[in-house]
Amino acid sequence: MNDDFGLYPRDENFDPLGVMLFKALQVIAFLFFIALLAVSPDSKDGKIDSKAEFIITMDWPDSHPDDFDLFVQDPIGNIAWYRHREAGFLTLDRDDRGGANNSVTVNGKKIASPIREEIVTVRGIVRGEYTVNVSHFAATTGQPVPVKVKVQKLNPTAQVVFDDRLILDHTGHERTAVRFWLDAEGKVVDVQQRHKSLLETFRNARANGADLDPKTGVRMPRRE
Repeated sequence: MNDDFGLYPRDENFDPLGVMLFKALQVIAFLFFIALLAVSPDSKDGKIDSKAEFIITMDWPDSHPDDFDLFVQDPIGNIAWYRHREAGFLTLDRDDRGGANNSVTVNGKKIASPIREEIVTVRGIVRGEYTVNVSHFAATTGQPVPVKVKVQKLNPTAQVVFDDRLILDHTGHERTAVRFWLDAEGKVVDVQQRHKSLLETFRNARANGADLDPKTGVRMPRRE
């Protein structure tokens, strides 16, 4: 159709298949945009979506054969360690034994992992003192080894409470990495490094009542 002055364009031939394809592409683009919104991470800096309140990590040099253990005690005396991985709100992710258990067999071939790391998560808030210790369970090289310990508060935003390296140099060597105090809301109110032995807790238990876990009352099997 055209008017007398040529102000309106001439009608083009109508193509129903082309219109359907164009509409389908619009729908696909819209669904793709919605999917991106659903999977996009929160853009707020430092925002952490985690069920844990704190994460405590200990690591030592990659591929190192020595065995180190992480011990964490909460304010009411629960201790997470390799023989008691869940204690109150504390959970030990894995007992990393250095060169002894860092490989898996796939299709008959042994694949070694160089990573040396243990992790304890704190999944609830208990007011009071938390103690984080490192023990040199097996010193195979006879050399001093740097061990890094890091404590992070996760909620409501990520915050580093402690990050430092310790030197351990013989079997049985125990050091306190950090002691920190929380208030009732989970705020860190004090941080110290004054030594406090956690292994002594177990030694005292053995002296007073055989090889029993002082928190569970269960006989502790020998570590192989």
